[in-house]
Amino acid sequence: MTTIGFIGLGIMGGPMAANLLAAGHTVLGHDTQQAAAERLVTAGGKYVDSVAAATAADVVITMLPDSPQVEEVVLGPGGVLEHAEPGLLLIDMSTIRPDTSVAVGAAAAARGVRALDAPVSGGEKGAIDGVLSIMVGGDVHAFDAARPVFEVLGKTIVHVGPSGAGQTVKAANQLVVGGIYALVAEAIVLLEASGVDPGPGLDVLAGGLAGSRILELKRKSMVARDFAPGFRIDLHHKDMGIALAAAREAGVALPMTGLTAQLIAAARAQGHGSLDHSALLKVLETVSGKAAS
Repeated sequence: MTTIGFIGLGIMGGPMAANLLAAGHTVLGHDTQQAAAERLVTAGGKYVDSVAAATAADVVITMLPDSPQVEEVVLGPGGVLEHAEPGLLLIDMSTIRPDTSVAVGAAAAARGVRALDAPVSGGEKGAIDGVLSIMVGGDVHAFDAARPVFEVLGKTIVHVGPSGAGQTVKAANQLVVGGIYALVAEAIVLLEASGVDPGPGLDVLAGGLAGSRILELKRKSMVARDFAPGFRIDLHHKDMGIALAAAREAGVALPMTGLTAQLIAAARAQGHGSLDHSALLKVLETVSGKAAS
């Protein structure tokens, strides 16, 4: 079994670290939140109080909120690369800008460290159940070395290209997810405004060509207005910015992505940033004058 340093033990990172422990790996976990540290210890892991201590491992996984945090933790003073021994396998599973992943890959290679960008899709439930989709950019030999770790965490594991490619695929994933949430929200608004029970209505949609993973997992909670966060609006807002920046860099127009990004920005502006991204329903209700009084 492998000793794994795991930096970032939040909604996604916490259950991922727990699954690695359950598979028999030793996990050295680091996070700035005390509650996250306590959950790791309860699951059988060892909490360490610094990035340097978490880097004393065969594999280091980072699961952080955004590019600045990855740059600080990996590239900054006292960061992973400053303490890494040659041959370390560094797997960044955060969702960040592709150019940041390219920079991390280049800096890691200069120190003899194998780096992969491996963002995930599947939300908190996918992390808990160990069935995440993992899209991996970087050297194919490093990918092969990391596969045993990925197989504990995910079900769909695909090497998609060089450094940064994983993040580009994740940007594509997030624009599709955001668009589907917006359309499901519109469907609920239409059904309810027309006097149709949205529960059975969405059951039919889920069983037909309109079916999706989002309808499968979220239709009941959306109808019930249960927006407990599995993936927060704040984070999806960040991800849509990444998608739009990637589109600009690639020189392509993504008009539906732009509209969806504005709806997510509206959700955040309306104070829903801490809610699940299915709370786009609240925005569409407001637009239609159907918001709860």
